[in-house]
Amino acid sequence: MSTRFRIAMLLYGMINAVIFGFGIILVLSFPEISEAWPYIIPVVVVASFVLAAPIAWIIAPRLRARNRRDR
Repeated sequence: MSTRFRIAMLLYGMINAVIFGFGIILVLSFPEISEAWPYIIPVVVVASFVLAAPIAWIIAPRLRARNRRDR
């Protein structure tokens, strides 16, 4: 396993939670569509799982120690 993959695995859960939280708050903030919640909420869950992986992969190299500048 590469270092990038390991960092991305650690980030995946956190990014997934943020995307899910944002999506679920967005959906639940519109009571007019409450009849569609049983269909929209699973879409939010799947979207958060799918979108978290590439975002974690993009962010991971930026968190490596060798990319830190001396201050």
